[in-house]
Amino acid sequence: MTKIFSVGEVTRGIKSTLEGAFPFVWVRGQVSNLSRPASGHVYFSLKDDDATLACVWFRNAQRGEEAFDPLTGEVFDDGPRPGLSATMQNGQELLCAGRVSVYGQRGVYQLIVELAQEFGLGELHLRFEELKKKLAALGWFDAARKRPLPRSPREVAVVTAATGAAVRDFVRIADERGSGCEIRIYPTPVQGDDAPPRIVDAIRLAAEHGWAEVIVVIRGGGSLEDLWAFNDERVAQAIVESPLPVLAGIGHEVDTSIADMVADLRAATPSHAAQLLWPERTELAQRLDDAEADLHRSWEQGMQRRERDLAMCERALHWLSPARALERLDERFVDAVRRLERGMNLLLDRKQQQADMAGRAVALSYGPAVLDGQSRQVHELSARLGRAGAAFADRLETRLEREILRLDGVDPLRPLQRGYSLVQRADGSFVRSLAEMETGSRLRVTVQDGSADVTVDALHPQKILDAVAASAVQGGKAAKKRKETGV
Repeated sequence: MTKIFSVGEVTRGIKSTLEGAFPFVWVRGQVSNLSRPASGHVYFSLKDDDATLACVWFRNAQRGEEAFDPLTGEVFDDGPRPGLSATMQNGQELLCAGRVSVYGQRGVYQLIVELAQEFGLGELHLRFEELKKKLAALGWFDAARKRPLPRSPREVAVVTAATGAAVRDFVRIADERGSGCEIRIYPTPVQGDDAPPRIVDAIRLAAEHGWAEVIVVIRGGGSLEDLWAFNDERVAQAIVESPLPVLAGIGHEVDTSIADMVADLRAATPSHAAQLLWPERTELAQRLDDAEADLHRSWEQGMQRRERDLAMCERALHWLSPARALERLDERFVDAVRRLERGMNLLLDRKQQQADMAGRAVALSYGPAVLDGQSRQVHELSARLGRAGAAFADRLETRLEREILRLDGVDPLRPLQRGYSLVQRADGSFVRSLAEMETGSRLRVTVQDGSADVTVDALHPQKILDAVAASAVQGGKAAKKRKETGV
């Protein structure tokens, strides 16, 4: 018996078969039936001439803002941009990637979108990046190659569409700013396949005329496909080879084209291009006022310098005149007299001070008080000298007497006065001992008043001598007593 499947079984089988056959696919189509419920999921259909495919883009797979292209990886220069889930519209052609699945509750198959991109955008980005790398290698983007733009140009060649907001905005801003100029429009298409060669011809024609001071290439905003004519290598080459400086203002501020990169200066918008060329009239008026003030200040400074120079010349002439020379000599003479008087006064003062100091020194050294003290000192010294002289004389007299006594004591003739005598042999030597004499020898005996020659008849022993010595001692004591009593 044939098996009977439930609806769920059939649906699960179909789902398993579809998901196995289409695990990840790229699908191109036109958006329709776009719906954004409060859940944040995006529901839409992709259709072409043959069929319609239901799609769901769940919130967790969406990107709120994109700072770079998810396919090429290019970082957006103007900052993050809103995600495609927020900007997609019905009729827009998309390229979606995801997996095919079956929604069982409705029994329909659908594409679960993981990634979505405007169709053709990725390819254009790749071409854009390839051309940018090529031209960068050629040095067309180098700042050293680019030329400065003239300030407030009088003649301007504009390459753009003859009609449209871009040229109107440019002319309006030019009319409002600057001090008046002449603008010549070189009309050319700015979109489509025939636009690049026409733009190249217009740039070269403006350069050949040699009339303008600067060439301006402008266009209003649009998508990448709309602006693609300005990403053409031929347009970039015409701008680089132009003998006149080129100002480019392509699209809006967030749009950047190859023409912007190779131009001598890039403007964010066509209006901004006019603002870069011509200053506001109020600024010109301010500059005129500043110039007038600078001129007036320079005139005053010049007059002041000339007045100072004239005053210096007058002083120099006055200084070099004969009358001034005589005045200077008189001034020098008067100054010399003053200096001489001042020096003399200083000298006299100094000498007076020295005299006063000397007088005080003399008074201190020879004044009455000093003389009185010195007189007393002289009297005292005189008295001391008298006392010292008397004492010295007494000491000398005492010493003299002592020496006289000593001389008397050692005088060999002195004992003769006391009755002693000297005995000498014939050879003149003195006899000191009885042993030095012998009987019959000739001797000379010297006494106080003379001498006598005698002959030794006999020798006597010590007893006689002791008696003589005792007699001599008695005689000495008697002499000392006479001296003490003064008798």
